[in-house]
Formats: sequence, C-alpha cells, structure tokens
Amino acid sequence: MNAGDHPLWQALSIYRVGPEGAALDFEVRLARENGWSAAYAARVMDEYRRFLFLTMAAGHMAVPSEAVDQAWHLHLAYSRDYWDRLCGQVLGTPLHHGPTEGGPDEGRRHFDLYAETLASYERLFGENPPADIWPSGWQRFHVDPRARRVVLAEAWIVPKRPVRLGAAAFSVIALAGVALWWTL
Repeated sequence: MNAGDHPLWQALSIYRVGPEGAALDFEVRLARENGWSAAYAARVMDEYRRFLFLTMAAGHMAVPSEAVDQAWHLHLAYSRDYWDRLCGQVLGTPLHHGPTEGGPDEGRRHFDLYAETLASYERLFGENPPADIWPSGWQRFHVDPRARRVVLAEAWIVPKRPVRLGAAAFSVIALAGVALWWTL
C-alpha cells in the first residue's frame, strides 16, 4: 500500500504540533532553537510526520535523521500534545523515544536500522528522502556526531579556513585574547 492511501498517513499529513493560535508556533520554535530558516523547519516537520508514519508502517524500528530527531525531541517537550493528541488520537499507541545504549554493537545496529529506514521511506513514499534532511548513514553516524551544539549568545564562531590578517587585525585579536584570559 502506498503511504498516500493509508488512513494513518492522511491523519499525520494534517497533524500540527501544539495548540492552535499559540504565540510561539512549534515550527517557529524549532527553527529558532536549531538556527534553521522557517522554510527548512517546515520541511523538517514534513519529514517528521513521514518518520512517524514509518514508525508504525515500516515493520521494523525506524531511526530518525538528526534533523527529524530534533523535531521529535522538541515535540516530547509538548507532553500533552505528544502523548494525548499524537500517541492517543493519531497513532493510537504510545511511541517512546529511547536513547542508544552506546557501544560498537549498538552503533552498528542503529546504522543498519537507519539504512532500513531509508529503504522503507523509498518503498512507502515512492521517492528518495531529501538528502539535506535524511543524509547517508555514513554522514548520520560517522560525521554528524562530531558536531556540538553551540549557544551563539555565549560563543564566537571562527571558521577554520585560513584567514588573511594584516598586522593590525592580528594585534586586535591578540589583545582581545589577552583581555579574555585576564577576565577568567
């Protein structure tokens, strides 16, 4: 059965997180907390709904992409909406989010399940998942985990690529470093 014909997909495709008319819309909060554009957050929410469908219809444990997982984590903070509306009314069953137990065996298991999730996505939706939201397993499990969340209000971000600095700019940076060290 194609996902588009399934009653669960029809319910999920119109499902929106949070109370209607909230001053801070869920997608706006998702974009703000992740440094995403509103358009990208909206696309991630579309993919989150697809992931929710996969959890019920794929026939195996579905593993989300990192972006989809961020939507899932935030949705869990909306506990009444998550448990009462999504699980109770739309899915009709609890959907728990459990962290990995860690270790190489668990890493391989999640890698394999993620690959299976991508294959189920293609099978059930009849198209490849968007690569900017659903990267390859290698990207998801070997490259992305090296990333760390940074609170932009608390840190400066300096690119690693070579920067050509004149003597004056170098002096300003050196003085700023000394001043910062002095305040610690």
